[in-house]
Amino acid sequence: MKEGGRLAQGPGTVPLAGAARSLWDVYRAEFRTSVAVQMQYRAAQLIWLLGTVLGPVVYLAVWSAVAAASGGTVGGYDRHTFAAYYLTLMLVNQVTFTWIMYEFQGRIREGSFTPLILRPVHPIHGDVADNLAHKALTLAVLLPTAAALAVAFRPAFRGLPPLDALLLLPSLVLAFVLRFAVEWTLALAAFWTVRTSALNGLYEGVLLFLSGQVAPLPLLPQPLRALADVLPFRFMVAFPVSLAVGRPLPAAAVLGLSAQALWAAAAVAALLVVWRAAVRRYAAVGG
Repeated sequence: MKEGGRLAQGPGTVPLAGAARSLWDVYRAEFRTSVAVQMQYRAAQLIWLLGTVLGPVVYLAVWSAVAAASGGTVGGYDRHTFAAYYLTLMLVNQVTFTWIMYEFQGRIREGSFTPLILRPVHPIHGDVADNLAHKALTLAVLLPTAAALAVAFRPAFRGLPPLDALLLLPSLVLAFVLRFAVEWTLALAAFWTVRTSALNGLYEGVLLFLSGQVAPLPLLPQPLRALADVLPFRFMVAFPVSLAVGRPLPAAAVLGLSAQALWAAAAVAALLVVWRAAVRRYAAVGG
């Protein structure tokens, strides 16, 4: 319907559209600010980038040596398929990783979180924008680095099935959402204890093994593989990597994406519950 040359809008349409525009403006402002800040710390960005590259390259070298010592292959991987796996993992890990757990306890201890809570926008939006700004800056360098490493290590990629190619982008988005929500929720432990380094270290150790970073999941010992099958960590890294290198069967890809979406939804729901409890505690302690 039109009224006076304009489309008639139902109740709530304008506020909803206005809220979306307002949030978009917040993200644009936070993104620009984060880019400006991170450009002032180029040395730190370089250190992050070196860490991102060195880990997968070291694991690639180790597993290539293991494959060579085992007659050329181990678990169906040779040095060229290992190269495809770890170079892809390097990019996927960069797209999905966060560092919020290491900053949160400082925010609480130093009191810098109070003004963030008082703002009309949830503080998670600033962290998302900050994370995206970092990824935009570092991927501009990481992609050429990955191309140079591909020339050096000659990865062998399987042909990417059309279904896997179609599912890859939503899988990366869900991996980011899942990992960000889980780690932001764990970071909220800082509301109950000012020392979260032990929890962070435990989480990082579990993530390292069960997300496929140390080794492709099929190469893990059976007890660890069983854990990886029932816990969400593989959907943070290993699943999108397997899609990118053409490893899963089509049915497994669809089921995997469905499971990934369920884990992401559960992680966001848990974050909302823990956030409400954390804010109530913060208000009680601050009051």
